[in-house]
Amino acid sequence: MSRDAFESLVSDALDQIPPQLAAMMDNVAVFVEDEPDPATPDLLGLYEGTPLTERGEWYAGVLPDRIIVYRGPTLRLCPTEELVVAEVRTTVIHEVAHHFGFDDDELHELGWS
Repeated sequence: MSRDAFESLVSDALDQIPPQLAAMMDNVAVFVEDEPDPATPDLLGLYEGTPLTERGEWYAGVLPDRIIVYRGPTLRLCPTEELVVAEVRTTVIHEVAHHFGFDDDELHELGWS
């Protein structure tokens, strides 16, 4: 799958976030990268930043949080385009949930890990 097609899947997944939640996302940018750090070669996505639940009055003038979706590991994991679409959606939702303050244990309990 080409990078452009993969980026379109990420964009489509973001468009599926309910408008009420999307409107609450603040100071976050979403990126597609080909590969994660070599120490974590199977990582599908990553959230870097300060979750909304941890921001206080001190939170101003900072660079945007980053959500990264990794193309390489996703394509290696998913043998069909249909599975890639589903995995990208799951990964995007998982990382957006981190932005809203959910940790991995909570996401696992909810079935989004």
